[in-house]
Amino acid sequence: MNDIRTEAETGVETGTLQVPGARLHYEVRGTGPLLLMIPGAPADAGALAGPAACLADRYTVVTYDQRGLSRSALTDPPADQHVAVFGDDAHRLLTALGDGPAYILGNSGGALTALDLAARHPEQVRALIVHEPPLPELLPDRDHWRAVFQDVYDTYRDQGAGAAMGRFIATVDGPDAAPPAMPDPSRMPPEALEMMGRIQGNLDHFLAHILLPVLRFTPDIAALRSGPAPVTVGIGTASGDGVPALSARALAERLGVEPLAFPGDHQGLAIDAAACAEIIHAALA
Repeated sequence: MNDIRTEAETGVETGTLQVPGARLHYEVRGTGPLLLMIPGAPADAGALAGPAACLADRYTVVTYDQRGLSRSALTDPPADQHVAVFGDDAHRLLTALGDGPAYILGNSGGALTALDLAARHPEQVRALIVHEPPLPELLPDRDHWRAVFQDVYDTYRDQGAGAAMGRFIATVDGPDAAPPAMPDPSRMPPEALEMMGRIQGNLDHFLAHILLPVLRFTPDIAALRSGPAPVTVGIGTASGDGVPALSARALAERLGVEPLAFPGDHQGLAIDAAACAEIIHAALA
C-alpha cells in the first residue's frame, strides 16, 4: 500500500509505504531523475532536508525515515535490525516509486543501506555516493571497535541513552575531538526543533536494536566493484579519526577509488547543505 499527500505550504509530497514489519514514511521534492537520499540512525529524513531542497530543481529527490525511526513505525514487535532488512526496504521503496534506476546517496548509517542495495539490486542503482559510512568491520583494529561499541550498548543498559550517546559520539568524532557544540534552541527554526525531538525519541530503539547489528555489516566489495553503478566515497574535510572517516578511507581503498572531499565533518551534509548539494550533483553528473 502506497499513500501520498502534498503539503501545500512547502510543495513536499509525503507518502507511506507498507513493507513487511513496518510502514515507511517518505518525502518527495522536485522534478527530474530520481535521487534517493538515505539518512543514518538515529536521524531521519529531516537530516537531509537541506541538500534535498537544494537539489530539487534538478532531481526528484526522495528522502525517508528508516524503519523503527521517527514516522516509520514498526508493525511488528521491536527486534534487532540488520542492514539487509534496511536494504530490502530501500529496494521496495524504489520499486513502488517505479521510475527505473535511481541515483542513491547514503549518509552515515544510511550509507550502509545504500551499499547493500547497490550490491544486491544493482539494476536499481544508476550511481551511488556514500558519505562517511561507519564500517568498523573493515578496520584493522575491528576487535577494538567491537569492544568499544559493546561498551556503548552496555552503558545504555546500565545508565540510559544520555550516557551511551556521549560515548557513541566519541566514536564518530574521534577520541581527541572536542565535544560538539550544542545548538541554541531559541535560534532553531520550528522544523529543526521538531526533528531534534524526533531524534531524541529514536535513541532507545537505536541503542537497543540498531547499533550493534548494523555495525557488524560488511559490504560485498566484489559485487560493488563489478556492478554497473559507479561508487563515490565521501569524507568531510573537517572529520577527524573517528570510525566513519576511517571506514570511508578503508572502503575507498578496497574499491580502488579516490575519496571525494565534502565540507565540514560527519554532519556536513546538514550544516553546509548548499555546498554539499553542488558536490553531489557534480559527482552524479
